[in-house]
Amino acid sequence: MEEQLLSSKGNKFPVGTSCSTSVVLSTCVVMCGSLAYGFAVGYTSPVQSGIMSDLGLSIAEYSTFGAILTLGGTIGALVSGTIADMVGRKVTMWIMDLCFILGWLSIIFAKSVWWLDIGRFLMGIGAGLLLYVAPIYIAEIAPKSIRGGCTAAFTFMVYFGFSLMFLIGNILPWRTLAIVGIIPSLVQLIGIFFIPESPRWLAKIGLDKEIEASLQYLRGKNVDISLETAEIKDNVESLTKLSGLRYLDMFDRRYAHSLIVGLGIMILLQSGGTDAISSFASSIFIKAGCSASFATTTMGFIQLPFAAMGIFLLDAAGRRPVLMVASAGTCLGNFLVGVGFLCKDYDQMSQLSATFVLVGILVFAIFFSMGVGGAATTIVSEIFPMNIKGSAGSLAIVCNWFTSWIVTYAFNFLFEWSPSGVFFMFTFFSGLMILFVAKIVPETKGRTLEEIQASLTLLN
Repeated sequence: MEEQLLSSKGNKFPVGTSCSTSVVLSTCVVMCGSLAYGFAVGYTSPVQSGIMSDLGLSIAEYSTFGAILTLGGTIGALVSGTIADMVGRKVTMWIMDLCFILGWLSIIFAKSVWWLDIGRFLMGIGAGLLLYVAPIYIAEIAPKSIRGGCTAAFTFMVYFGFSLMFLIGNILPWRTLAIVGIIPSLVQLIGIFFIPESPRWLAKIGLDKEIEASLQYLRGKNVDISLETAEIKDNVESLTKLSGLRYLDMFDRRYAHSLIVGLGIMILLQSGGTDAISSFASSIFIKAGCSASFATTTMGFIQLPFAAMGIFLLDAAGRRPVLMVASAGTCLGNFLVGVGFLCKDYDQMSQLSATFVLVGILVFAIFFSMGVGGAATTIVSEIFPMNIKGSAGSLAIVCNWFTSWIVTYAFNFLFEWSPSGVFFMFTFFSGLMILFVAKIVPETKGRTLEEIQASLTLLN
């Protein structure tokens, strides 16, 4: 247990009070991957006019370029759990970095839309691996007292990368911006060699000595890890005996609660319009009559302090309250944007359109960065037992990516048809997230992964 008492023999300190530099270092290395993903998501908005002009792309071709990241993400998510279970969390992140690097190189040297699409697809595969393995790795190495904050820090770096792309994308040409996009993956590729493997994955494959070495490195040399090591080993052993590690075990009735929570959060997260708004923010602002460069720069700046706030809120207030309040905020933001575009249809109110849309998008960005993304990612990384974590975690990320692909690809067509209608649709799904969390999602704050997973399993 992480609250274990001082060891009388070794004068060692309790795990629950330890936040070693090794945990911080490991989290920072993983955060390079989230920065790379943030760059990939934010790239398409500021470069839209430049790429379409230089390569002569139609709106349908550019929509495909924007949306194909999510298609690649779906493919990456499908195999993410299997790869992470077979070769470990570190090697999976290494493969992910190669996908990002090759993808950016394809865009940098692109002479036609095919090279753009290939590069974006490769980055999508890397992102699909990232969104499974990075939160899982952080959840498996961090003490419970700071686990929410560490996972939220991963999400914060996504917003930081996204915002940075918006800011410098208004200055740099699109090929130069793609060169900047490679940097985080190169840094992580090197950093992976200096962090330990997940002790829970090591327990799953039966490497007892390596478990202790990894935990000791993570918790610090003066910390007694014996009880935590025993708890991890006992949990993995009991789950292995329980169901024999078959892929379809996740559909067993005793895991129904975990599966419904994981899949439901991921589907509703994307149905609220986050990736569509991120990918096509510039065209949304232009349609409303706003200055795209001013609006996207403001959006980039305003997200960061609220995303940083989310790092502390998850462990201070809990996952459920943060997710519910933040979802209410995104619901309000989408509603204001819908009202703004509705005003354009009435001459006497058309001058209010740009104000409503700008305020609505900023409200959406603030609340999403403050809690929706971080809380959702944290909960999904915590709820699945080790014996179904690979299969169920992969399925949850597949649902995330597939929903994102549908929403992102359809957005431009729906937006042309009815700008207000598409945002009222996003409003509905954001509101549905509030009800879903209130009725079904458990609180995971202040509990070990083994306690969370055992309680959800016992419910069925």
